[in-house]
Amino acid sequence: MSIIELRQLTKSYKRFEKEAGLMGSVKSLFNRKYTEKTAISSFDLKVEEGEFVGLIGQNGAGKTTLVKMLTGIISPSSGDISVMGYYPNKLENSFKRQYAIVMGQKSQLFFELTPADTFLLFKELYDISDEEYKRNLDYFIELFDVSEYLNVQVRTLSLGERMKMELIVALLHNPKILFLDEPTIGLDAVAQKQIRYFLKKVNETKGTTIILTSHYMEDIKSLCSRSIVVENSHKIYDGSTEELFNHFQKYKKITVSFTDEADIKFPKDCKIIEQTKHKISVVMPKERGNETVKWIFDNYDVKDVIIEEEDIGNIVERIYKKGSEEYRE
Repeated sequence: MSIIELRQLTKSYKRFEKEAGLMGSVKSLFNRKYTEKTAISSFDLKVEEGEFVGLIGQNGAGKTTLVKMLTGIISPSSGDISVMGYYPNKLENSFKRQYAIVMGQKSQLFFELTPADTFLLFKELYDISDEEYKRNLDYFIELFDVSEYLNVQVRTLSLGERMKMELIVALLHNPKILFLDEPTIGLDAVAQKQIRYFLKKVNETKGTTIILTSHYMEDIKSLCSRSIVVENSHKIYDGSTEELFNHFQKYKKITVSFTDEADIKFPKDCKIIEQTKHKISVVMPKERGNETVKWIFDNYDVKDVIIEEEDIGNIVERIYKKGSEEYRE
């Protein structure tokens, strides 16, 4: 049985509109105008236990609405929804004890308390046994390497340190599902890499099912074997993350350093982005990469060559702009 199962799930709501100014307010008292907004439309989804799934989509596509329905924060307008066998919006305690949610822009920590005090508070809230609490806390303290930060006020921690504590709080009660909404937002490159490592370890060692929403596509690409693209309330892609990025990756960057001076003429569909007497960098269609590198080695005295994947930001832009046309079901 799937740990998450959705069939024709839909969420729509009405939005009140009025003209600006006092006269508009008076008119709205007698003649209210509403527009209907569909946040999620006819959404089908199955997630198996232990999967690490990425949710991709532009702002307003419906990702956060979907997560809120999965956690019971809001109820669907129609369709079937089952999370661990529960109807989330009933908000049964037995259901709430089996999932956790971490939002990069919202904190569940108490800023005037220390992390150690916060952990004890959540131990009581989730009725975690002393043995399980100690075992889990020791595991996460070692994994996240945060022993030196346990007894200082949360408000004195850096953003990266605080996010580690957020994850520990969320995982203390061994949730079956962890929902992550932009967990690396605002973090520097080092902290992002650390958080990705921790999440991967938790998924592998604990078997925790993780649903990740992120605009940092490096998070999705490095963590999620499966990706779901949401566009204008619809699911337009559900499949391999690798296949998704390969489909939209059109170019490769090749940088060649020469022992002697060299003047190479590339085809028109190749774009030179840097060129000196002994070095050249060019962006070309990915299917032409191997034959071009071979041709350079056959005809020039090459000192060094670097082949790079296309910038991930360009790939994501194509997914958002062209994905709805290519993948809409």
